Amino acid sequence: MSRRNHLYDEMRCRAVGMLQAGARQSSVARELNVHRRNHYQRDQNASRRRGSGRRRITTTPDDRYLLQCARRPTTLTARQLASQLSAAAGRPISRQTVSRRLHEGGLFARRPAVRLPPAHVRARLHWSREHRSWTPEQWGHVLFTDESRFNIQNDSQRTMIWREPGTRYRAPNIVERDHYRSGGLLVWAGIAMNGRTDLYVFAGGSITAVRYRHEMPHPLVRSFIAAMGTDAIFMDNNACPHRARLVGSYLESETIPQMAWPARSPDLNPIEHVWNMLGRRIAGRRVQPGTLHELQQALLQEWALLPQQAINDTIASMPRRCQACISARRYHTRFFSVWFPLHILLINLGCRAATAVIYVFLFVFALLFDMWSSNATPTSCTTFTDIH
Repeated sequence: MSRRNHLYDEMRCRAVGMLQAGARQSSVARELNVHRRNHYQRDQNASRRRGSGRRRITTTPDDRYLLQCARRPTTLTARQLASQLSAAAGRPISRQTVSRRLHEGGLFARRPAVRLPPAHVRARLHWSREHRSWTPEQWGHVLFTDESRFNIQNDSQRTMIWREPGTRYRAPNIVERDHYRSGGLLVWAGIAMNGRTDLYVFAGGSITAVRYRHEMPHPLVRSFIAAMGTDAIFMDNNACPHRARLVGSYLESETIPQMAWPARSPDLNPIEHVWNMLGRRIAGRRVQPGTLHELQQALLQEWALLPQQAINDTIASMPRRCQACISARRYHTRFFSVWFPLHILLINLGCRAATAVIYVFLFVFALLFDMWSSNATPTSCTTFTDIH
């Protein structure tokens, strides 16, 4: 067991009391898990001696001022906060020092959440209550479809905010964002239990109802739905081109049943985990794609190599997703950001063992959260969004 480098005030008082009561120095060291060498019995001083390391460049008022600046506004970067603090303190303070002080104060850089209208909240709650009692066999007849955008450069320049852990969905930490980034490829695919469609790459331009009607349902959905059987259900994410009369008339003429879906609910769609898995496989390639053609070839190759059992596990999580939406105490469910099947991580993680341990810990936490939410009383719906 590791030993502490120094004692806090409460532990120092305990040590002094035990020594004054006649306890042996070795017994006190074992009790407090510290080294037995100390200077109290020599000079009767229990205060901590000044260490031999470098003196902190920031004072307590500087740290308090830094935390106040980081909380309003929350979108300032560590470099901007360092410049602001240096100007206020009159001495240069590095970005690394600012980051350490913010971490000590409980603030970490995280992506802001996105707020949804109350109408979407009610729709998500109604949908989750209707489908929470579905069996795995019923979910196995659903074809989940979605579009996603993949960029040559990853989305590492998105806006970050400073916040405390567990405060992601508070009002100051939420922004409104609903757009795609340029310089990438927009793809479409569908997943089902024990199967998946081919990955379709859009050849530039925007998606309209006419284009979606001619490129999606007829060549891809129709044949796949026919192979799934008469109980198959087609699901899309309720985007405007998906709900156009042209598309609805075609699906009705082909007798393809369409599932009602709450708008802007990626945490309820299991294909979002598949997009995440595909993106991590692209990022883990030894040679990163440098052109759109290389990116397209990499997407097609990695899509074909995705393990089908991992896709089946994401679909099997639908009952827990519905329950998480119903049992959420606030507006958002953390199901999408926490839950992920364990063997997907082991197959596709492709990183160091320390990161793997962190993800396994998150997996265990997700299981405990699911067990807790299954016994919770339904209160309100969630409004989670994560726009690609």
